[in-house]
Amino acid sequence: METKTGTAKSSEQSFPITGKLDPTFAPVWDAFSQGFTEGEEQGSCLAVMIDGKPVVDIWGGFKDIAGIKPWEENTICNGMSVGKGIAATCLHMLIDRGAVDLDAPVARYWPEFAAGGKEKLLVRWVLDHRSGLPLLTDDLWPGAIFDWNVMTEALAAQAPMWEPGTQPAYHIRTFGFLVGEIVRRVSGKDFSTFFRDELATPFSLDYFFGVPDSELPRCAEFIGRPDNPSMDPNSMFARAGRQWPVPLDYNSRDFRQSAIPSSNGHGTARAVARFYSIMANGGSLDGKRALSAATVAVAGSEQYWGKEAVIGRTNRQALGYLLNSPQFPIGKGKNAYGQSGMGGAMGYCDPDRKLAVGYIPNKMHAMSNIGPRIMRIIEALDRCV
Repeated sequence: METKTGTAKSSEQSFPITGKLDPTFAPVWDAFSQGFTEGEEQGSCLAVMIDGKPVVDIWGGFKDIAGIKPWEENTICNGMSVGKGIAATCLHMLIDRGAVDLDAPVARYWPEFAAGGKEKLLVRWVLDHRSGLPLLTDDLWPGAIFDWNVMTEALAAQAPMWEPGTQPAYHIRTFGFLVGEIVRRVSGKDFSTFFRDELATPFSLDYFFGVPDSELPRCAEFIGRPDNPSMDPNSMFARAGRQWPVPLDYNSRDFRQSAIPSSNGHGTARAVARFYSIMANGGSLDGKRALSAATVAVAGSEQYWGKEAVIGRTNRQALGYLLNSPQFPIGKGKNAYGQSGMGGAMGYCDPDRKLAVGYIPNKMHAMSNIGPRIMRIIEALDRCV
């Protein structure tokens, strides 16, 4: 790769852009830069790997809201739901080792979970968002989401909202607690420690579920989108967020340092691309193996293609990841899969091309889809490889 620097100018500001890329991927640089010229970006980073090797690693803009501190090579940022795919893979690692059976009841590993008629609820349905627990039906106090034990105990006690294994419903907040508690019960390590010890450290993933004190100065300030006053407060989407503090500060120490695998993984785009490169290459990277090829194939296999009940999207769903579809368009690979983050972040892989992508911005867009910034990048990538 070659080092490159440049400047993108919007109508109001100039944004520095730097990094490394294979010259073949010059259109990707241009697509990344356009987000700044269009006024859509404040700061962001992008990384692409093919066949386990980096071909794009670039960053630009500013890590602070004031636009004074340039985004740096090691800046980390909240990626929202991008963390769901990474969390799911931690559980797949235990499945791969024979410690968890995909088609066993969750209660085999988490006995308290059998309460409320959930004794037959399968691990598979947690991973594919059909557990019937997309939100807490009995609201806890604002800020309860920062307390792992409170959240998992509430989920263990709750009855499903419908028969498990039937209705898909995107588990916006609860997914990470459900997956993470199974990991904790089986491994004996809390979820964040398991991720660090078993995945992040061995594979050099600069990514955290709960940012340690030493890494807080690297965090980009996160710019949330304005509240939607027209949203029905009784909608499932709105109810799914009632355990957040009011007001929600994405830049608070509590938010950054809590373990909320569905919503607050912090890291670099490089880390996300490295993670998805593991999946794109049959479970291994740099001569190390995280998963068997067979487990990777199962993890990325289609479970259903249908409308889910929380956001109302039509999802083509795998076991912890979304598959390429018109509603989740991630390039020309039919078997591509990954996970977007609300506001624009993205991580995905295309196993057929051994392609892996990570993109993390610090300014949320206001759209419900994956948005124009990453779409330009995906389209440019498809022209290059």
